[in-house]
Amino acid sequence: MDLQLKDKIVIVTGGSQGIGRAAAWRFSSEKAKVVICARSISVLEEAAQSIQSKTGTDVIPIVADVNKPQQLKSMVNQVIRTFGRIDILVNNAGTAAAKKFEDVTDAEWYDDINLKLMGAIRCTRLVIPHMKQQGSGRIINITHVGGKAPTSHSTPSSVTRAAGIALTKAMSKDYAKDNILVNTVCVGFLKADQHKRAHIKRQNQFGNSITLDQWYTEKGQGVPLGRVGESHEAGDVIVFLASGIASYITGTSINVDGGASSTV
Repeated sequence: MDLQLKDKIVIVTGGSQGIGRAAAWRFSSEKAKVVICARSISVLEEAAQSIQSKTGTDVIPIVADVNKPQQLKSMVNQVIRTFGRIDILVNNAGTAAAKKFEDVTDAEWYDDINLKLMGAIRCTRLVIPHMKQQGSGRIINITHVGGKAPTSHSTPSSVTRAAGIALTKAMSKDYAKDNILVNTVCVGFLKADQHKRAHIKRQNQFGNSITLDQWYTEKGQGVPLGRVGESHEAGDVIVFLASGIASYITGTSINVDGGASSTV
């Protein structure tokens, strides 16, 4: 099936690992021109080279921290100078942050809002004028099912993700007339590099002998589909929403969680 993505210009924030990297690979396999951004040039370059070796399509790594407006402005300007347009923005930058409400400090609240909500706002604010000028665009915000149905010990992430879902719906209304489609992919429990780092930390602290795969198997028992999801399963949905065959979908949230969420 032709997804009509050939030569489309795509920016993926947090594109060096996990869901962002999976989406970048999928876009690149469809022959889109992909720009990935993150904070570490070494990780970005490794991701870009790995994707290029598999797809045969150039992937451009640009260092940009979504917490730093000037870096984002520089990145967007570089993309416009190089390609003259921006067709797709994937707001993916973020990390897990989940505690009991009374244990979350003001600094942790500010950091989470700044990274997940304001990061998406900053990136979107920069690309909207270009999308309006060209008469089309796609924006996909990566959020979490916890933004729809928060659990205990889920702040601050559940709150910032809920804000991201609301932001998606509001922007979809504002920019439908400009043919800019805005949707969100609400992910559940997917395998991630941060799990590897946490697992190593647990082993160092407690001498835990369980392997990461065994841990995933245990966690998967609580998912209706019986397993933990893969990053590429979210990446595929992201690319679908950005594709030409999703031309009548905007203001929508799609759960990628193996059926775990209590909401639709």
